[in-house]
Amino acid sequence: MRTADIIALENRYVLQSYSRAPLVLERGNGVYLFDTDGNRYLDCVSGLAVNAFGYGDYELLAAMQEQAAKLIHVSNIFHTVPSVLLARELVERSFADRAFFCNSGTEAWEAALKFSRKWGNTTFAKPKFRFIAMHNSFHGRTLGSISTTGQPKYHQGFQPLLGGIDFADFNDLASVERLVTDETCAILVEPLQAEGGIHLATPEFLQGLRQLCDSRGMLLVFDEIQVGLGRTGTLWAHQPYGVEPDLMTLAKALGGGLPIGVTLMRQKVADAIKPGDHASTFGANAVTCATALAVMRKLTEEGFLAGVRDRGEHLVERLQALQQRFPGQLKQVRGRGLILGMVTERPAADYVAAFRERHILVAVAGPQVVRFLPPLVMATEQLDEVVDVFGDIVQALA
Repeated sequence: MRTADIIALENRYVLQSYSRAPLVLERGNGVYLFDTDGNRYLDCVSGLAVNAFGYGDYELLAAMQEQAAKLIHVSNIFHTVPSVLLARELVERSFADRAFFCNSGTEAWEAALKFSRKWGNTTFAKPKFRFIAMHNSFHGRTLGSISTTGQPKYHQGFQPLLGGIDFADFNDLASVERLVTDETCAILVEPLQAEGGIHLATPEFLQGLRQLCDSRGMLLVFDEIQVGLGRTGTLWAHQPYGVEPDLMTLAKALGGGLPIGVTLMRQKVADAIKPGDHASTFGANAVTCATALAVMRKLTEEGFLAGVRDRGEHLVERLQALQQRFPGQLKQVRGRGLILGMVTERPAADYVAAFRERHILVAVAGPQVVRFLPPLVMATEQLDEVVDVFGDIVQALA
């Protein structure tokens, strides 16, 4: 079928809840994607941080195929091998004592909200049920997730939202402290606000939140759905801060392209959860968990994350040099590792379209931030190509 025919069918039969690019992607190889017209694109979106190892990775495909030949799905009323091994891997490499499996980031966040409230409502003589979330945050698209997302544009038309949520300013500890009450059960935060414009938390902020939670009997909940699993150059985005949460949500890169979500928690939270409190039909899917084990093996191979940090620092330096070359059009470079944003004078969508015309795929992180999410395996030379093309685009648009 022709590209125009496929797009016409999509317009006819698929709910129009996305603004899609005018191309049809057909296959991938390495860090490249190919459309139905035969065009090749250098990919700096990675399925929105999902495809950490690009496309066609042999080890991930082998894990999928081997497990699919043995067992795809049963139910969580039975034990399976891959989910138990993956839970052990995640727990032993993190702060956590327990793992809950589901199918997406927003599901993992919903689980974190439920677990936090159950803990707050059953641990104390006076129940704790309120949340403090951050302005400009993003936690998903379900009702609970948008209720804790600090961007009003995601709320429009879906009110009334979940109650008991207060919003503080990101990187402003005093604004959080002012909102704490005896009913506050948890503080919700992304170590790096991704969809909100690529904003890094300061060490003082995360460390202050940890101290505040410890002193006032609250949980600290980290959303690392987009920024965890090596994206910032460390396995967990919070590691450079010397701060650990009580719960953390993961998804995206963990499944190697297959749907997965995980909520990690300390034992004190797990103790509040009883059989029947929460569930997921497809959570802990055997094929997905086997693939996630392969992802974890690759991420934790000696030298891999150091290479991500090196390439990330190189890309930052190149983007900063470009910003200094065009200070009127390019305002600031944000981020860490291989999740970076360039703040632009004109709408970021203009640059995204221009990149696509030059066969490079990038995304936005707000109306005036161009977001770069290359596969973690992208070579320095290919990153240089992206920056060189960016310079050509800025000059052309200027």
